[in-house]
Order: sequence, then C-alpha cells, then structure tokens
Amino acid sequence: MPVNLSAPVAQDLHPVAGVRIGVAEAGVRKAGRKDLTVFLLDEGASVAGVFTQNRFCAAPVQVCREHLASGSAIRAMVVNTGNANAGTGADGLARARATCRALAEQLGLQPAQVLPFSTGVIMEQLPVERIQAGLPAALADAQPQHWARAAEGIMTTDTLPKAFSTQLQIGGATVSITGISKGAGMIRPNMATMLGFLATDACIAPELLQPLVRELADQSFNRVTIDGDTSTNDSFVLMATQRAGNAPVTSLDSEQGHQLKAALLQVAQQLAQAIVRDGEGATKFITVRVEGGRTGEECRQVAYAIAHSPLVKTAFFASDPNLGRILAAVGYAGIQDLDQALIDLYLDDVHVAVQGGRNPAYREEDGQRVMQQSEITVRVVLGRGEAAETVWTCDLSHDYVTINADYRS
Repeated sequence: MPVNLSAPVAQDLHPVAGVRIGVAEAGVRKAGRKDLTVFLLDEGASVAGVFTQNRFCAAPVQVCREHLASGSAIRAMVVNTGNANAGTGADGLARARATCRALAEQLGLQPAQVLPFSTGVIMEQLPVERIQAGLPAALADAQPQHWARAAEGIMTTDTLPKAFSTQLQIGGATVSITGISKGAGMIRPNMATMLGFLATDACIAPELLQPLVRELADQSFNRVTIDGDTSTNDSFVLMATQRAGNAPVTSLDSEQGHQLKAALLQVAQQLAQAIVRDGEGATKFITVRVEGGRTGEECRQVAYAIAHSPLVKTAFFASDPNLGRILAAVGYAGIQDLDQALIDLYLDDVHVAVQGGRNPAYREEDGQRVMQQSEITVRVVLGRGEAAETVWTCDLSHDYVTINADYRS
C-alpha cells in the first residue's frame, strides 16, 4: 500500500485553459486498461522538457529531443503505457515517428509539433498499429477536466494515480497549475522523473521555460530515489499556455517570477514525493537531509549514499535501529577529507550520534520508536560548512523483489 498517499479527486484538479486531455484503451500490452493518453495544446502554448541522462535512452526520448530542438510549436503529446519502446534500435525510432505522424495527420499538424512518450517493458516492439487505431477514441475523449483520467492512463506498476493542482494570483489574475506523474520502480531520476507533465496557463516569456523546467526538476524529481536505477524513458515536461491574462512574467528573479516558480515547485515536489510514497513494495517514506556540507553537491552525494544503501533500506523495512549502517554510508559516500569526529546523526528528534560516536544519551527504545513510524527523517550534520540538501526515498521490502520478478508476466 502507498505510504500516506490517496488517489486524486478529479474535482480538486483545476483545468488549465488551453489544455485538453483524452484517454483511451488501445490494448498496447493488455486489454481493458487505459493505456493511451493525448494532450492537445492551443496555439500559442510554450513547451520545454528535460529527459533521462541514461545513454541507452528510449526512442521517444530521442524523438522528443529532436522535435523540441527543431523549434517547432508543440501542439500535441501522445503517451502510451505497457511498452517503453526502448532498446528497439532503428525500428523503435521509426515507430515513434510513425506515432507522431498519425496524430499529426488527425490534427492537421506537422509531425514535429507532436511529442511522443512511452513507458513499460523494455526491448519489445512498439505495437504502433494499436496506438494508431486508438487515437480517434482518445481524441474524442479530450476535455479540459480530464487530468485525473490522464493520471490513471499513464500508470504502469503504480498502485495509485498521481496528480496535484494549485492556483495563485499574479497581478490580479488567477493562474492555474496542474500536473500528473507516474513511476514506482526503476526510480533514480537523473534529470526528472519517469513521466511527469506539468501545465500552467500563466503568461510567461517562452525563453524562460527551459531554465525553469530544469530548476524545477533539480529541486523535485532529482531529489527522489526508490532503487537507484535511472530509467531509459524519464521525461518531465512543462507547458505554459499563456491564457491566464496576467502581465507576462519576463524574469524568474522578479516578484511574479518567484511567485510562479514557488507554486510550480510545490506541485512538482508533491508529484515527485508521490512516486516515492508509491514505490514498489514501499512501507515507509524517508526524508534524508544532509546539513553542514561545504557544497550542495557533497550533501547530495552523502544523502544518496544513504538513500541507495540496501542495508539501510532493509533496516527501515524491519523497523530495526541498526543505525551504524547510516554512518557507514556517510563514510563511503566519497568525501575524501571527511572528518568523522565532526559528524552528528539524528533520527527525527532522537540524537543518535555525536561527534562521530554513539550519543551517551541515546536509548535503543527511542530509535525503535522512530523506526516504527511510516514517515521518518534522517538528518546528518557533516560539520564542514553551510550547505544542505534533501533527498526523499523509501524502504526496501520483500514485495519490491516480488513485483520486479513478476513484472513481465
């Protein structure tokens, strides 16, 4: 079961002016499930994205990069689940491009105005003919309020759909922000997330979108890990439809820019944390905060060493305060001049280690109490500087192995 996560309520998700979404059952891998989603954007919308850093990236990632780099005005996106179209070579690229052509023809667009996304099993041929056959139904279903349906339509091993929404005032105009994401395994984003789509109707200078989407990713999806594996298909897209009527945001450093960025980041972090809460087999949501580093980079280095450690993660699953495993992870994180005599370790409000050794006041029952919680914060103080970073992860349970052993069957 997901850790303190519930399914989104459709009525709580604000439609974003200029975006319509349609969902259909195309039978990409299995019959009787929503597996084909289209996003339709009004003319004038701006789109930017970040993608996996895995060099064995999927065909749709390659095509998305090409289409965005071409400068074409993106007007549509098509998402299939059940098949990742990764590890499929030249044939996979041809099938991703055929998907774009099929949707473009039905909308009177150029193929370069369509972005394709796929998620599912790797090294299997994409059944593009099923996607093409399902497009009319997806287009007929397109409505502004279909965010909850889309969140369900992009799921794979997720147990719950993931969607969040907010509104804010910019210069007297109401701006809406809504986003969805999917992911539960093969999660160690090195840019963004498995699949994430975030839209706003804010008026914002188009040239700001690419630096903005990178900043949002770095502070949200690039701060989560479930199993340390970077997917072949990770994609995070930001859409701005320019329909809210606010005075255009022309600088991210302006008051309006800060307001918009903060609201977008709030939703992006909710989407990223929802992926961890729904991690395959997860029973606990763990915040790892590393403080007192010389740089943010070394803080992240230590945080991920803790968050990736199978020994740490299985201890959390067992509710076992075997906290020497955390100190060991700090030590092998790769900071060559780390002084262990300066390190403090906290488990929520419990001060476990002081100056590199067990706190004389620490009691095992206090550690046990915290470890039994469904949400836990690990705080490490390095004593080297002022930098701090946070990473979110989950425990590692028997069910994670079972889910991944049975994934293709």
